[in-house]
Amino acid sequence: MMLTILIGLGAVLLISALSRLLLSVKEMNKEEEKESGSFGRCVISQTMGDKEIQSDLAGFESSSAGTLAVLTDGMGKANTGKVCAQTAMDCVLDAYQPYQVLHNPEYFFKTAFYEANQRVQKTLGERRGGACLAAVFVNGFTFHYGLAGDIRIALFRNQELIPISKGQTLNVLALNAYQDGVLSRQEAIWTMEEDRIWNYLGVDGFRDIEICDQPIRLKQGDIIVMLTKGIFDVLSWAETEDVLLRDYTLKEKADNLVMEAERKKGMDKENGSVVLIKAEVSDEKN
Repeated sequence: MMLTILIGLGAVLLISALSRLLLSVKEMNKEEEKESGSFGRCVISQTMGDKEIQSDLAGFESSSAGTLAVLTDGMGKANTGKVCAQTAMDCVLDAYQPYQVLHNPEYFFKTAFYEANQRVQKTLGERRGGACLAAVFVNGFTFHYGLAGDIRIALFRNQELIPISKGQTLNVLALNAYQDGVLSRQEAIWTMEEDRIWNYLGVDGFRDIEICDQPIRLKQGDIIVMLTKGIFDVLSWAETEDVLLRDYTLKEKADNLVMEAERKKGMDKENGSVVLIKAEVSDEKN
C-alpha cells in the first residue's frame, strides 16, 4: 500500500516537474524571439544610423482576425521622437487587440490613426515633433495597409521588389496635383525635388491617411517589406532587391539590409528599420 502511494506521489512530482520545464522552455523561446527581433513570420532589424536615440519602433499583434504589423518613425529633438513613436504604435496595437474578425481594415486604419494623432498631439504639448506611421494587416490571402508620412511599403514577389505605397511627401503631392490638372507641368517639376513630409501624426491639421484602394492578394513566397528613411534613403531599390534575392532566412534578409545600409559612407544617416512579413498561402488557393 505504502509502495503504491509512493509511486503515485513520484508520478505526480514527475509530471509537475515536466510541466514546469516545458513552461520554462516556452518562456525562454519567447524571450529569445523578442531579443532576435523575430515574431513567427514577422521579423524586424534596426540601425540607429548616426543618431544617439533610436526613434523607430515596430510591433506585431496576431489574433484570429489576422496579423497587424506596425512601424513608426518618430521625429523630434532629444527623446521627443521616440515618445511620439511609442505613443502612436501603442495606440494602434491597443485598438486592434479586441478584434477577432476585421471586416473593414481601411475603416480601422482611419479611426486608429486619427486616435493615434490625437494622443501624439496631447503628448507633444508645446514641443515640436511627431511620427510617421505605417500599418499592414494580413489576413488569409490578402493584405491591407494604412500610412501617414513617409515609410515605404513594398511587395517582394517572383524575385522582384514591387513598390506599393506612395508616401505623403510634397513631391508625391505635386505629382498627384499635376495628374489631376491642378498644377501645371512646370509647377510640378519645381516641386518634385521637395521630399518634405506634409502629413504625419502630430501635425496641425492632420489629413487623410494613404490606404490601398483594393486589398492586395498574396501568393505563396511573397514577402511584405516595410522600410524607414534610414534604409530607403541609403540603399537603392536595386540594392534592396539584391539582398532580398539572397538565399537567406527571413531574419537574415532583414539583418543584411541593415548591414548594407550601415556600410554606406559619406552621408548623414537616420534611424533605419526593416520589417519583413512572409506570406503563408496555400498554392491551391492562388
